[in-house]
Amino acid sequence: MAKSALYYYTTTSLITTLIVMTTAIQVDSRRESKRDVFSAKESVLDMAPTSFDDQYRGCSDVMEEEIPQLFQIEYSTNKEFADAWDTATFKWQQEKKRYVNLPKGFRDEYAIALFAYTINGPLHKVFNEAVREAGQSKQYYLRNFNFKVLHYYLTKALQILDEVDTPACHTVFRGIRGIKFKSESRKPVRFGQFTSSSKNDQNALQFGEDTFFSIQTCYGVNIKNFSFFPGEEEVLIPPFEKFKVTNFTRDRDRNVIALQSVEKSSVYNCELAKSKRCKSTKCSFNSASSFLITLDSREVILTSALLLLTQMLGHVFYL
Repeated sequence: MAKSALYYYTTTSLITTLIVMTTAIQVDSRRESKRDVFSAKESVLDMAPTSFDDQYRGCSDVMEEEIPQLFQIEYSTNKEFADAWDTATFKWQQEKKRYVNLPKGFRDEYAIALFAYTINGPLHKVFNEAVREAGQSKQYYLRNFNFKVLHYYLTKALQILDEVDTPACHTVFRGIRGIKFKSESRKPVRFGQFTSSSKNDQNALQFGEDTFFSIQTCYGVNIKNFSFFPGEEEVLIPPFEKFKVTNFTRDRDRNVIALQSVEKSSVYNCELAKSKRCKSTKCSFNSASSFLITLDSREVILTSALLLLTQMLGHVFYL
């Protein structure tokens, strides 16, 4: 074999080996299959009262107008977000041509957000920690939450994909290492973050065994096609999905919790949009569509008077 050919063969083999090893390391670092020698701490599973759970009902149009400027700010000041976004953007540019039947309204940014979330790196951890705390108050969210763009894009991605996701509900599993969650049967709970789960129980166990969840989710979405690790068969559950605990048991050295989806449950809605568009006038958002309703006190009084007059006269006015 000629030296040049031998060099090419050796170099190619080495590169291939490194790629395989890197992939294996990435998978291993995301999974936490080994038991910790230290005892897991206990925590109560509740409604996650400090979670930022905005569903952006009725303000999508406003958000799409506000997000580009906000993106530039968060991209330049949030390293975890910027690094993951760059990697995910490159991935989506490579993969996009394979997606010929994307749902109507599904934007590139939504796909990139999903890929960014599933990257092997610090983003998903620091992001979810921030999500669980950002709902302390509206002011705290506006001033301290530096993942507004990612939160919005992930929420929209799941909402649009959920419309075409089949079946309507999924039975999934989630394993956790380091925390033993406890709860009570029939108790209402939320995860209060974007929660990864798997359709395969063995995959879920590789992430931890201190707490093991069996979950029926009706708002979680299969994101296998938008994941860096499609083999994990991931279903992503939104922060606002409310569950009922159907069973809680202590099985040897782990806690086992069964959850059944109940409904969507949010404290917040369109908080960023309100802060941008409702400073000088009262407003609300119609959840049926992206429609901003502004109300002046004089308009309310006049409208009420006209309605009363209409009832008295027995006529219908088309205003």
